[in-house]
Amino acid sequence: MENSLKSRESVRALTESAILIALGYILSFLVLFRMPQGGSVTPFSMLPVMVIGIRHGLKWGLGSGFVFACLQMLRNFWPPPTGTLEGYIAVIMLDYLLAYSVLGMAGLFKGKQYGLLFAVPLCLLLRFFSHFLSGVIVWNIYAGDQPVWLYSLVYNGSFMGVELVITMAVSALLCTAAPVLFIVQKSQKPIMQGAEVNGGNIDVESKPDSTVDDIKPESTVENNNPENTAEDD
Repeated sequence: MENSLKSRESVRALTESAILIALGYILSFLVLFRMPQGGSVTPFSMLPVMVIGIRHGLKWGLGSGFVFACLQMLRNFWPPPTGTLEGYIAVIMLDYLLAYSVLGMAGLFKGKQYGLLFAVPLCLLLRFFSHFLSGVIVWNIYAGDQPVWLYSLVYNGSFMGVELVITMAVSALLCTAAPVLFIVQKSQKPIMQGAEVNGGNIDVESKPDSTVDDIKPESTVENNNPENTAEDD
């Protein structure tokens, strides 16, 4: 029974994760503006992935974030300016796999009605830090005369800041209008018909098919043959 419930919950989590990842992926095509060396602002495309973590926890959130990262890398990969193997590894890790997988950290606020309002700034800050490191390590040739850290801070903060404002606004709306989205109802064990729960134990009452008192004769025979009954003179 318990294995069946766990299997049902896993199927539910997998289905919801697939739908929300697909929704986030579709939203990522709606680019509001794109930066010259990578990075863009979308209409809250990261929010569905964070909702997975809020509904199903850290494990499902991180796994979904990793899948989302792979999809983003396949769709819109920006090669490093140096073209070295180290540069490619750094871009793959910092600008894609790590940057999007951290969205699953929303699972730290699982089941909390207003948890998304804390998860969004945390996850986007972690993603910004990953891009910031990539800007310092890989994309530093575009810094020019300014300090590398300042270039990376301004460049990545420009689009991540706008993304944060949009995502926070939509998150606040969802938390207020549809708080049920962030709470998953657990599946309950089915109770057998005729069973009674006493102290956590299921007692099944046995009901006999019939009792002696329930048997009603079809007819009461008072006289077997009324024609043969004679009156005494």
